[in-house]
Amino acid sequence: MGKVKLVWLTVLVGVAIGAGSCTRVSLPGRTGGEDLLATGLVGWQQIGGRQGSWQFADGVLSTEGQGGNWLSTVKQYEDFELSLDFRVGPGGNSGVFVRAPHRGDPAYAGMEIQILDDHAEANRALRPNQFTASIYGVQAPSERVTKPADEWQKMTISCRGPHIQVTLNGRTVVDTNTTYFPYKYESHPGLAQKRGYIGLQDHGSPVAFRNIRIKPLVK
Repeated sequence: MGKVKLVWLTVLVGVAIGAGSCTRVSLPGRTGGEDLLATGLVGWQQIGGRQGSWQFADGVLSTEGQGGNWLSTVKQYEDFELSLDFRVGPGGNSGVFVRAPHRGDPAYAGMEIQILDDHAEANRALRPNQFTASIYGVQAPSERVTKPADEWQKMTISCRGPHIQVTLNGRTVVDTNTTYFPYKYESHPGLAQKRGYIGLQDHGSPVAFRNIRIKPLVK
């Protein structure tokens, strides 16, 4: 083996060993992070509605759907990656609120990532930015990859400054920047919100969540 080849082989081996000792790069939907259901309903608070409409059993957080309330984390988050599994009933409607305050409608004072039974006949006439994984009323998903009602689905939401990314069932369907929508700021001030609570919506229909994890993102 020539000296030049030997030198390059040594360099490549060194790089491989060094790479193995580095911290692994976290990919969307594959991060560990903090388990927000590790203590059940402890760490969550219900905003609005009749208290006690949410239940936790066997690792699943659910509501039969009384409507008019949402479940909020007790902590606020700024830049983060949130992953969760959800299951919505036939014709069901829910959502994940991000950077939401406790005052006002969290879908507009913050942002709502929509959860819906996209396949229900009653929902077929909705606007594209009202279907599952959309930033509700703002950005439609690039494609429909939802499963039928009553099946578990996986969603990952990444918020880093104004950059918002939503992955549904392994497909990235929203990859946008809130600064693209200045004409919506007046009616949707949450687009400029930099920090707030994570929330789960009770929209009056059965919905369940599990495996809810969050990882703060370093700027």
